[in-house]
Amino acid sequence: MQDQIPEDSRTLVDATPARRPERVALDGRFVSLVPLGPEHAAALYEGSHGPGAGSLWAWMGDGPYGSANAFAEGIAAKAASADPFWAVLDAASRRPLGYLSLMRIEPAHRVIEVGNILYTPALQRTPGATEAVFLIASHVFERLGYRRLEWKCNALNAPSRRAALRFGFAFEGIFRQHMIIKGRNRDTAWYAMMDHDWTARRAAFRQWLAEDNFGPGGVQKVSLADLNGVAAG
Repeated sequence: MQDQIPEDSRTLVDATPARRPERVALDGRFVSLVPLGPEHAAALYEGSHGPGAGSLWAWMGDGPYGSANAFAEGIAAKAASADPFWAVLDAASRRPLGYLSLMRIEPAHRVIEVGNILYTPALQRTPGATEAVFLIASHVFERLGYRRLEWKCNALNAPSRRAALRFGFAFEGIFRQHMIIKGRNRDTAWYAMMDHDWTARRAAFRQWLAEDNFGPGGVQKVSLADLNGVAAG
């Protein structure tokens, strides 16, 4: 019997390369993303090494840092890297609350990954934390022309895996013994969102982030997971 070739493999696609991401500002209602720089180091160190931040670095490839100076050196290296990093600023106060990057950038195949995500406790579980991902995804699909946005994390990192599904990324599998991080094995969970998913995902983000989705005390009326059809548990 002749092997069946998947339909997607026979279909010609637009082979125009995507644009490489540049360090530009991305503004939202809750947060703004600005190119990461040395000026953000002091506030980020305070937010990521103070009370309540003990487990913040458990799944990161670097940190925690022994001093503010060492952390500032790490921020300077990130700011100068080939992969663009953004600081996540509170839109009102302009205080840095975290950072993230675009990485593993393949313009010819129009594939890119969002990663190196560090959210301080002040940003975690807030509308701004979700809006930051929305701003990056919008930029990737609508301005830069990528077909595939990836999300990868340690397979043991349950919060990151839940977040990927909540944001509308689809689980694709586990790459076993994929990396060695801080002297430990990392099996990597892979998730991705496609350009043809984006219309529905964008609508879900916008509905969730809308002002009328939040009641007294900022309590959400409908969850993003529900809007994206993610099963409970």
